[in-house]
Amino acid sequence: MKLGTGIGWRPEIADTVEALPGIDWVEAVAENLCEDHLPASLVRLRERGVTVVPHGVSLGLGGADRPDLGRLAGLAARVELLGAPLVTEHIAFVRAGGPLSASPVLEAGHLLPVPRTWDALDVLCENVRIAQDSLPVPLALENIAALISWPGEELTEGQFLAELVERTGVRLLIDVANLHTNHVNRGEDPSTALDELPVEAIAYVHVAGGVEKDGVWHDTHAHPVTRPVLDVLKQLRSRVDPPGVLLERDDDFPQAGELAGELAAIRSALASAAAAPPAGRQRPSRAPEPAPRAAGARERTGLSQTALLSTLVAGTPAPDGFDRRRLGVQSRALAGKRAEVVAKVAPELPEILGGGYREAFLAYARNRPMSAGYRRDALGFAEHLLVTDRPADEAARRRLTRWWQERATPRPPRRGTRLVHAARTALLGR
Repeated sequence: MKLGTGIGWRPEIADTVEALPGIDWVEAVAENLCEDHLPASLVRLRERGVTVVPHGVSLGLGGADRPDLGRLAGLAARVELLGAPLVTEHIAFVRAGGPLSASPVLEAGHLLPVPRTWDALDVLCENVRIAQDSLPVPLALENIAALISWPGEELTEGQFLAELVERTGVRLLIDVANLHTNHVNRGEDPSTALDELPVEAIAYVHVAGGVEKDGVWHDTHAHPVTRPVLDVLKQLRSRVDPPGVLLERDDDFPQAGELAGELAAIRSALASAAAAPPAGRQRPSRAPEPAPRAAGARERTGLSQTALLSTLVAGTPAPDGFDRRRLGVQSRALAGKRAEVVAKVAPELPEILGGGYREAFLAYARNRPMSAGYRRDALGFAEHLLVTDRPADEAARRRLTRWWQERATPRPPRRGTRLVHAARTALLGR
């Protein structure tokens, strides 16, 4: 299906997206939509004939557990509501722990890379087949950006994606900004990845901005698209004419003119690369067959992912083979992202706490992993402040108590709750 040129629909820029010229389709984060009704902006876009593709972020198909059937049902309901021709997700894990590792479930709050190993590929392929059986339209999966590398990887990114497509028939959503990110952060050549992956399986392409800090590329979706990212887009276009290309922006939204300028730059890059395509391209060779492996891929994957995520969100010792400095960068990035999302989910908290919100939340998150969604995280943060007699300002503390009461319980935390909290803190050494 030919999609054309699109942009990520976000509530903050809904009016702008509707007014932008030349928008053939939009992509909406599935978890930001209700299962039974659409925002008025998306209704108007659909009435104009604009295709809307739901883009999931929470399935965690690269995780050790099989996909949650409730999440799959919710995603399928949004597909039906939108009348979408396909649905997309990520090649990532977003949670770990539970029965496979006999440990509490931990939520990353963000997308984390799966190891490019045969074990992880076996698990991913089975999870993808489960998802495909549960969804009413074709599924496409996105390569993600990564700050860290797994030790002992057995496949390149291109080989991993090619094997995934070969085994499952899944489509690909190739994010050229993520290829650039992995070039800076992991030394991986985008050209090699594009040569190795089956470009004919591409459903569409993402283009997004980022920023480099201290030699690390952060895929922020809050900065303009850079020339190196457009160069990777040109490399992709020289190999295949993608059915669709989409500009992503998730934060620090610019004026309509700047968004229109970025879309124009994307169209220009595609046109210039298409002017002189290279000679015929041979299909990439398959990755070497793996050696026979013992059963238990899910268990091994679960243990390794739990150990990594526990380091990132709970401060446990780093697993062997990882770059500890990069783990620190990733850990801080996850905590910062968590603080930003909680501020969006519960905007009253930064309003009540003022300039001290971020510092207080990061201190709270340092040794308190997220085990449920962001709304529960916001309540846990507020409770933590209250049981430790914060904020110091009495009026602010009263406001926070009322906010918490309205959402959690008819009564504020009492002395007994504080004692339980103190005991838990002492037991955990926090």
